[in-house]
Amino acid sequence: MTKKNSFEDSLKELENIVSKLESGELALEKSLEQFEVGTKLYKECKDQLSIAEKKIALLTDSLKEEEL
Repeated sequence: MTKKNSFEDSLKELENIVSKLESGELALEKSLEQFEVGTKLYKECKDQLSIAEKKIALLTDSLKEEEL
């Protein structure tokens, strides 16, 4: 996970990890490894969403300014 994945790729990988963890079929050590990867993916997704929200807010504000 050295290069940054797209939001969609990260979300899909996170969903796969959650599914594996929920199945209860992984050994404890493997579950911990997957949980660690999952928390990194969650943060990555959250950061990407935050950036997108800021861009949307800026674009929306610029439209409001044009209307004045």
